[in-house]
Amino acid sequence: MSHFDEGAVVDDQRRRLDQIRLTGITATGYHGVFEHERREGQVFVADVIVHLDTRRAAARDDLAHTLNYGELALQVSAVLSGEPVDLIETVAERIAATVLAHAIVQAVDVAVHKPQAPIEVPFGDVVVAVRRDRTKLPAAEPYVAQAPALAAPAGPPPTAALPVAPNPSAPVIVAPAPTGALPTGVTPSAPPAAASPVDGELVVDAFDRTPDAPVDVVLALGSNLGAPQDTLRRAVGDLGDIPGVQVVDVSPLARTAPVGGPEQPDFLNAVVLARTSLSARDLLRATQSVEQAHGRERHEHWGPRTLDVDIIVYGSLTAVSDDLEVPHPRAHERAFVLQPWAQVSPDAVLPGLGGGPVAALAATAPDRDGVRWLALDWLTAPVPAASPDPAGELGGSVQPA
Repeated sequence: MSHFDEGAVVDDQRRRLDQIRLTGITATGYHGVFEHERREGQVFVADVIVHLDTRRAAARDDLAHTLNYGELALQVSAVLSGEPVDLIETVAERIAATVLAHAIVQAVDVAVHKPQAPIEVPFGDVVVAVRRDRTKLPAAEPYVAQAPALAAPAGPPPTAALPVAPNPSAPVIVAPAPTGALPTGVTPSAPPAAASPVDGELVVDAFDRTPDAPVDVVLALGSNLGAPQDTLRRAVGDLGDIPGVQVVDVSPLARTAPVGGPEQPDFLNAVVLARTSLSARDLLRATQSVEQAHGRERHEHWGPRTLDVDIIVYGSLTAVSDDLEVPHPRAHERAFVLQPWAQVSPDAVLPGLGGGPVAALAATAPDRDGVRWLALDWLTAPVPAASPDPAGELGGSVQPA
């Protein structure tokens, strides 16, 4: 019988996520409130269901775009056999935090079994099962490998585990593996070397790497509050003022009906072609600062906003983390991005899953009928239809990607 909530886990498009299941991970641990549990130890078992999107990995047949379940099994085993705690509830939360430290993971189900629990009546098992995601975070920190000790401490044996960073978008200092015992069932390929100083390696993901040469990027702008045309005009200037960013071209201004989200005014949208020497994450921070300068607040998903700036393409990079994904995962189905982009760059191609010639994608996008018009000279001349009506709302709008 399943110990997990059978309700589907979906992404922000209400599409059911895929799963990677690891069941029956077993290790000896020293968790419990009784002295004999801490002294003698007992068997603990963990079942883990990881919810994520596996399509990118399958399309490229590339492990880099999915979760390495071999590494994950080692990490879960290390938690089971690691630092003793009183409650298996704490063990479950620590496993959940360790899994969610992987940026690709959207949610995780964890069940921790304690089949040898000190209960005075016959029983089959004791299980604590939790589901945690990006909105309901674990009440624990991820498991992190400890530096090796020069002398073996008394008590339960130390365990080795792969390093896991509490913040997947932050640099990780990779330390040498501890020289203590490996998790249950793992045999070292060679005797451990004597402890010696090892320099740590600073590890960053692809979004933190500064390009060797300027990279072509595509940015999508949208606004439907205040005076959207003025906001977008100023935003284009602000983007051009960012050190390391050169605005190359700007699309016509589109007016489109909102896609998804609550009832709200129409949007005005435009696409900016630029070239940058910034890393993708530095570019993200810079675009967010432009949003904030124009009063952007994120109170409601897909809700109205003064300004939205999305990174659609960053060179040929295809990558995903907890704070950024390029190409933008919904760009291929958003006419309010595709139509202006095709106008300013007719031969453009959107890379990645679902990508292709931008003009062809624009012609078949589900929201193509919501794009009302394209104004060509909007950067220098007011567009009457872009002005707020007496009620303070636009008659049409452009939607953020």
